[in-house]
Amino acid sequence: MHSYLARQPVLNREKATVGYELLFRDGPSNCFPDIGDEQATNRLLADNFFTSGATQVTAGKRAFVNFPYSSLIQRTPLMFPRKSFIIEILETCDPSDELLEAVIELNQKGYTLALDDFIPSAVWNRFLPYIHIIKFDIRTTPISKASFFIRHHKDKANKLLFLAEKVESQEEFIAAYDAGFDLFQGFFFSLPEMMQRKTLTPCGLTTLRLYQEISQENVNFDKVETIIANDVSLSYKLLRHVNNMTSSRAKPISSFKQALVYLGEEQLRRFITFVATSHATEKKPRALYSLSLQRAHFCEQLSALVTPPVVGNQAFLTGLFSLLGSLLDQPIEDLINVLPLSDEIQQALVHQTGTLGSLLKLSMAYDKAQWQDVSQISQQLGIKESNVADLYLESLKWASYFDKTATE
Repeated sequence: MHSYLARQPVLNREKATVGYELLFRDGPSNCFPDIGDEQATNRLLADNFFTSGATQVTAGKRAFVNFPYSSLIQRTPLMFPRKSFIIEILETCDPSDELLEAVIELNQKGYTLALDDFIPSAVWNRFLPYIHIIKFDIRTTPISKASFFIRHHKDKANKLLFLAEKVESQEEFIAAYDAGFDLFQGFFFSLPEMMQRKTLTPCGLTTLRLYQEISQENVNFDKVETIIANDVSLSYKLLRHVNNMTSSRAKPISSFKQALVYLGEEQLRRFITFVATSHATEKKPRALYSLSLQRAHFCEQLSALVTPPVVGNQAFLTGLFSLLGSLLDQPIEDLINVLPLSDEIQQALVHQTGTLGSLLKLSMAYDKAQWQDVSQISQQLGIKESNVADLYLESLKWASYFDKTATE
């Protein structure tokens, strides 16, 4: 049995990731599962919350989980610790007396509750004192309309938080921010914030130079050492990370050359990727950093399953550099011209063509829980969807480790 799980980040007003909504689908070729909402929720809970798996999938952040009417009436959330997840009350729920009783009990027992895809209506007013988060789908309820509701309820005693869903651009983020939203969900964070051309910052230049080196078929570690040595913050991060990985050594590694000798080229290439990406995202949402690494690892793992196999490092770079424009606030077409990338990677990044492009499209579709596209692309690549699901979860855990290390 395999559970198909994707996640979408939830960010606060500072663009810090505070949680992830977990999105479930069931089984290969089942883009829109025939199983009911209750069974889908139960599968997600059983697969991810009876063990420590959910903490890895969400990088230690809170999980947002959809609960249908029947699961709430049956008090299913009470089977789990109240801090396990945030309960999303689906928009399809009937605002009945029975549901209100369940909501009041869950609230009194310390659970956090959210109304999903909320549309203002008098029938829900009696629920509001027991709700903590209200989610507006800005595609269904315009920001201007949601803003009126927010202003009316913002300073109430129950201190409601308001979440804007499907925020897909920086302009929408700013509009929702100004309207008073506290939380934001969507993929606006992975788009460049400044569309006009601008000069790279020193941090961005350092990152770009490191990316140039790891893009080479054979890494020149003398050049890498020179780049890192000129950036105190970067060299500290690298050495700290390497020493965390080699804690069993009696004497800590104190120089980059020592790290090279101890770890070897391929492993060190990964560490360079880690510190460079972390460096580039210092003033950006943490979700962007995590997604960059997760997508790189996911593409690399998938590359071994296609026929003929794709070089793993090429797939890794394709996934990592798919967010390069967002990392450095430059058009991807301009950035790849200064990187020694193969034609295959360039075509994958710009046009999403070729096998590498298909791997990238598969990764992006899974990120957004576009299950029909996942099924179609998997079939084109000759990869079993069950394998795709397993590797996606593995890549989330892999990226979660690096995200945790970067913030320690």
